[in-house]
Amino acid sequence: MDSSQFRALRLAADIGGTFTDIALSRSDGSTATEKLLSTPDNYADAVVEGTLRLLSREGVTPGEVSEVLHGCTVATNAIVEHKGASTALITTEGFRDVLELRRVRTPRLYDPRWQKPPPLAPRHLRLEVKERVAHDGKIIVALDMTSLEAAIDIIESAGVEAVAVCLINSYTNPSHEQLIATALRTRFPDKFISVSLEVLPQIREYERTSTTVINAYVGPPVKDYVSSLIEQLTQVGIRARVLIMQSSGGVLSAKAVLDKPAQIIECGPAAGVIGARHIGRSQGYANIITFDMGGTTAKASVIEGGELTSSEEYEVGAAMSTSSALMAGAGYALKLPVIDISEVGAGGGSMVRVDKGGAIKVGPDSAGAHPGPACYSLGGTAPTVTDANVVLGYLNPEALAGGSVPIDWEKAYLALETQVANALDRGVMETAYGIHQVANMNMVRAVKAVTTHRGRDTRDFGMLAFGGSGGVHAVTLARELRITEVIVPPAAGVFSALGLLCSELELNEARACLRPLDSLAYWDPEPTFDALVETLTNRLEHPPDEIDVQRFADLRYQGQAFEITIPYPNAGGSAEKIETLTTRFDKEHERRYGHCFEGQYGIEVVNLRTIGGVRRGSITLAANVLDGGMEPPPSERMAYFGSEFGTLTTKVFSRESMGDREHRGPIIIEEYEGTTVVPPNASAIIDEFANIIIRLS
Repeated sequence: MDSSQFRALRLAADIGGTFTDIALSRSDGSTATEKLLSTPDNYADAVVEGTLRLLSREGVTPGEVSEVLHGCTVATNAIVEHKGASTALITTEGFRDVLELRRVRTPRLYDPRWQKPPPLAPRHLRLEVKERVAHDGKIIVALDMTSLEAAIDIIESAGVEAVAVCLINSYTNPSHEQLIATALRTRFPDKFISVSLEVLPQIREYERTSTTVINAYVGPPVKDYVSSLIEQLTQVGIRARVLIMQSSGGVLSAKAVLDKPAQIIECGPAAGVIGARHIGRSQGYANIITFDMGGTTAKASVIEGGELTSSEEYEVGAAMSTSSALMAGAGYALKLPVIDISEVGAGGGSMVRVDKGGAIKVGPDSAGAHPGPACYSLGGTAPTVTDANVVLGYLNPEALAGGSVPIDWEKAYLALETQVANALDRGVMETAYGIHQVANMNMVRAVKAVTTHRGRDTRDFGMLAFGGSGGVHAVTLARELRITEVIVPPAAGVFSALGLLCSELELNEARACLRPLDSLAYWDPEPTFDALVETLTNRLEHPPDEIDVQRFADLRYQGQAFEITIPYPNAGGSAEKIETLTTRFDKEHERRYGHCFEGQYGIEVVNLRTIGGVRRGSITLAANVLDGGMEPPPSERMAYFGSEFGTLTTKVFSRESMGDREHRGPIIIEEYEGTTVVPPNASAIIDEFANIIIRLS
């Protein structure tokens, strides 16, 4: 193997709540994959085990791996499960309750029982210091060191693992935060210190405080996990650098991520969207709704004109993680660049129950990998969506993932019968189909959060479905949304791992800059952009000539509370730039909200922003994965498609056996990584890129 081949061997690992997916980019750009159950007690165990399996099958030694790319749910799980670090907050006197007051947003307006989520830093650990900085950076009250020492003493006696620091208006003058950070790091060299000037030096005290606290809360568990992963990889002979996916869609070195762990909150879902963009650009799909359904959650995002849709406002930890203001208020505010992804607790492992009103409820709690669905025979007894799909005939009644996950159809049937069907006084098949439909309705909410809630018509998009359960539900979901074409790519069940291999080194940096847009006529923003580029260069650890820099401005109408990110023109004089930014902002405001105030209100700049990327080699996302030892699927089996069609004899294919002709549903396509269900009112064909193209009639 020559040096060029050595450099090309890149490994990717994506951890989900139920399965861990591994992918290897071969020297010719093709890929190979492995899928196995996650190990919640130590997620790194599954990564290492799956890696060794894949390398052995490919005849590659661990030392030949040149790079490891990783996406995980560690940060998200810490928030959702409230298992993050014990965290204290130091803030300005009078502002300790910012996390409690939040924003005036109530996700369930008419539910008197709804309660706000508890702050990640409890009130007795939210400590005030005497100081005050004005909105323009002028120091009104100097930092009182006595109050700071008192706060530090409380932190020491409480034994917290992490400390967040966020002072009012510190984004305009960080001197007090710098003094506090120095004092904390001197006193507590082993504690995780999160300072707003390093995490989010931007306007808005609640979002800035919340993001800084989230960063502190997830810092220790992320650091422990990443350190453990690197150590375990090293022990088996993999000493390559580790790059971790960010919520914004690029990868960064493990070291850079540990400096700001909040930036990986949604890193797992982001990888799948990156892979979808790769397919869209290379295969001619400009407008795509991505639908990613795994064992624990379902995620949706939009690729429009071949480009990702991004947001600076995100909420995590609620029933739905989303950037949509229409559905906000139930989780924790995160103001960092994220791909615009909505996520709901509706996956194959989502547990099913009957509520007091006699209605089927699906999720958000999940059986996960252990004990898993009842049909896994790993100790799980609660019925899940996977159990329903097994009983319906959609999933192989004997085994999944190439035989590595045995299936017990009778246990699935019994769980549904005794815990759901009997309570509803309905047949098991009818009940299973009802569960399938309820899960789909949950996922409709996720798709609408990134489409109709953004002024987009779902009929203008195709749907790209992936994840272990994506192909099972995609067609029914698409029909509800009036989408006429569904694309299921090769290796869809491990697609997020493949997406990691498509990712670029990328970093987003921003700086507050509140001033009227027309001030560009006499104010030069270039020094600010230069400083941001310098930060990009240092954190990406690449010379400037290797970094592709894009420049943006966050704009809003004067009087508005929130802004829109607009590309900043690189050429032209100040008057031309003002005109270009104004036109672009008005157009985007009208597209997003249905109207604009052209010429009625002044426009102001809130932040200047840069995105730096280091381009890398491409890979081929092709159907080149062996069946992993799975026996040839049966030629047909019975499957139930609701009261309209009933139980039908359904042909079962592999992707390779589909040939080049169109097949009318019902058919089922079984693969090592996942299953695709084509119901009676749809048809499927394999295109030149080995995608399954499903057309809805």
